[in-house]
Amino acid sequence: MPRPEVLERITDAEDEAEEIVAEAEEDAEARIDEARAEADEIREQAREKAEAAADERLEEARETIEAEREEILAEGREEREALESRAESNTEDVVEYVVTQFEEAVHAQT
Repeated sequence: MPRPEVLERITDAEDEAEEIVAEAEEDAEARIDEARAEADEIREQAREKAEAAADERLEEARETIEAEREEILAEGREEREALESRAESNTEDVVEYVVTQFEEAVHAQT
């Protein structure tokens, strides 16, 4: 084989190798871009799921707090009613005691 043909074949092989390398580099960059996009999408989905879970837990906590609040208010109303009832039942005794004390004070002065 003559020398110019050998050089041409070598040059052709080098050009072909450069094209293969360039295509491989482009393919690698494309795969990296796809992987980054997929990773971004996965992160976004994870963030959305986490946010939804946090919202759900917050709503459950609010419901629990509201239930506890209602229970505390009901207990407070019951205690208030019991105190009012005791106070009303003691009213006659207190009035009688005060009148007796007043009468004794008046008698003590006269």
